[in-house]
Amino acid sequence: MPSGSISYEVHGSQVDISSEDGLVCVTVWKDDIIHVFRPLQPKRYGSKAVTGVTPEQAEPVVCEEGDAVVIRTPSLMVKVYDGLFMDFYRADGTLLCADYRKERQIRSVISPRMQKLLAEEGHDISRLLERNYPVQTIKCMDGDEKFYGLGDKTGFLNKRNYEYENWNTDDPHAHTDAYKALYKSVPFLITLKSQGVFGLFFDNTFRSHINLGKENRNYFYYGAEGGDLDYYFIGGNNMPEVVSNYTYLTGRTPLPQLWTLGYHQSRWGYESAQDVREVAAKFRSLKIPCDTIHFDLDYMDGFRVFTWNEGDFGAPGRLLEELARDGFKAVPIIDPGVKREPGYDMYDEGVKEGYFVKSPDGEIYVNVVWPGEAVYPDFGSPDVRAWWGGKQKYLTDLGFKGVWNDMNEPASFRGELPDDIVFTDEDGPSSHAAMHNCYGHLMSQATYEGLKRADGKRPFVITRACYAGTQKYSTVWTGDNQSLWAHLAMAVPQLCNLGLSGFAFAGTDVGGFGADTTPELLCRWVQVGAFSPLFRNHSPKNTKRQEPWQFDEETLAINRKYIELRYRLLPYFYDLFFEGEKTGYPVLRPLVFHYENDPETWNNNGEFLVGENLLVAPVLEQGATKKSVYLPEGTWYDFFTGKAFAGGQYHLVDAPLDVCPLFAKEGSLIPTYEVMQYVGERPYDTLKMLVFPGDGQYVHYRDNGVDFAYRDGASDRYVFTRSGGNVDVKIDRNGYEKYKKIEYIMIGT
Repeated sequence: MPSGSISYEVHGSQVDISSEDGLVCVTVWKDDIIHVFRPLQPKRYGSKAVTGVTPEQAEPVVCEEGDAVVIRTPSLMVKVYDGLFMDFYRADGTLLCADYRKERQIRSVISPRMQKLLAEEGHDISRLLERNYPVQTIKCMDGDEKFYGLGDKTGFLNKRNYEYENWNTDDPHAHTDAYKALYKSVPFLITLKSQGVFGLFFDNTFRSHINLGKENRNYFYYGAEGGDLDYYFIGGNNMPEVVSNYTYLTGRTPLPQLWTLGYHQSRWGYESAQDVREVAAKFRSLKIPCDTIHFDLDYMDGFRVFTWNEGDFGAPGRLLEELARDGFKAVPIIDPGVKREPGYDMYDEGVKEGYFVKSPDGEIYVNVVWPGEAVYPDFGSPDVRAWWGGKQKYLTDLGFKGVWNDMNEPASFRGELPDDIVFTDEDGPSSHAAMHNCYGHLMSQATYEGLKRADGKRPFVITRACYAGTQKYSTVWTGDNQSLWAHLAMAVPQLCNLGLSGFAFAGTDVGGFGADTTPELLCRWVQVGAFSPLFRNHSPKNTKRQEPWQFDEETLAINRKYIELRYRLLPYFYDLFFEGEKTGYPVLRPLVFHYENDPETWNNNGEFLVGENLLVAPVLEQGATKKSVYLPEGTWYDFFTGKAFAGGQYHLVDAPLDVCPLFAKEGSLIPTYEVMQYVGERPYDTLKMLVFPGDGQYVHYRDNGVDFAYRDGASDRYVFTRSGGNVDVKIDRNGYEKYKKIEYIMIGT
């Protein structure tokens, strides 16, 4: 045992270390993932993110070295000192992350006099005062750190020198990079510095705070308002390995149905069946591909969830049958707020079974959302999730093909839910303070499992609010953005950081949700949307309509061009999702993901990769017709012209309104399909491979695009290899239909 007040016990892969400061449990989950748990509460809060996975049978080497307990794996080393300070090293002894030994240098950001004035004016000054938190860990900074991840926080790709709050928040105002909290809480942070790269996942659902050198350049910290100190140190030789390890813990985005990767049209709202019919007919008459039309609140009877508005939308199911005949899939919005109305079956059932959250005095808690006075399902209860999941069959029986969960922060019009509202946490009581950040996560879980039971297909779920690990159940979008150029520019780092945070299936509201878009802004946004995993145009009633034909012929043509390009690239996107289910890699990636040793990628906010082979450099500024593009090492080829560009340098390229600069990496083989108006219009019997100069290999994957048979081997793999100018293909067939024809289109030769 080490001398002094520190001692330890080894229990398989877990090492319990005690000192006068308490107990910390260090568990080796696998060679490059270390779990740190310091109990601070009598109740232990089970993880909502790390489910269905358990520690590997690791056998760490534990010993005493000087005044430290040392825990070694083949990849990492942890040293724990008196005071329970903890330092993490690579196996070769390179220090990656050290606890800060001093106190935080806390200074009030406003004077006592100003505090008094602000309080007298009714301002909540508690958030303006720096303080220590009941749960807190402080890590040293060396000075060259770059920080990534944290979900869809506003601002730029590199989060260095900013601070954020994890508290799922519905704020309809125009979000700026000063916003500390949005709809999602994903407390996963990737740190890149000269010594290496690592991840920290702070698994705590209470309101929490992350300050990345803003308070002091010598440290960054994580603090939470409750719960325990519960985090994972995630190693890896590079950023892809760190992301893969994180998603090993929290889950990976499952392979979606193929149609979900097509174009989606939405608006709040299409107010009648006739509105929907006109939109659908316009897409088909103008030959603009579209797979999905979203139904916002108006389709419901008085905003009551799991009902149908027959007065405006006709007999239940009839409109959806019409849409299906023309290739459209319908996706409805569902909010958690259940109308408080005796006689309404959802309310009556929930009251009878005790399914709604309650005030501390035992009364059902009531707030106000779209249907008026409403009550909130207690999704922390397995019984409530099963009940809610069972209601999805009502939607699938109508003909809906997926579900769009909204307002699930949970949002409320009559003030935020108080912290002491009583929730359930699986098998015991909990509070809103503990369950708020995972409310949307648990609603998504209930929806996913219910849809899977209802029709056996791969569920398509969209959610606005979520927690780490929600990617197992749902795709996400960045919420109520605005039709602002600043929000278009912010979409790129938001989507990149969502991908790094495990959310491979993510998008923004193309064109912007609030305010009025312009023809130019819509054109530039559809060019970003065409390469975003979720490609959906959405806007509200009080703004200018933004379907592709709402402006002029040029805007219509540009929208059609990039929507058609998306449909050509469907097999490439599908392959990336298949790869991502196995690796955790995102579809849309920042350049730093593959080029972390290149300083020009560390703060690149205006470009992204789709997979490893395509680089997208969209125009994000009003009036710009040229783009300064940085291309990493190697040779890159203009996707449209085949012109070669040297990597490792910047290029000023022409980008008129109808051009989004797009480049393919040397050696790329890109699978494409012919353009159809919707997935399933005709069989995909021809594969067209775009072949760029250079040797390379590409694996293309094919299955029925609908159900889970692929997990039982019902799929084909096509391995394309280009060497010396020739392309060979080897096909591993497992019962799926073979392509009738494979064409090779040589580009840049």
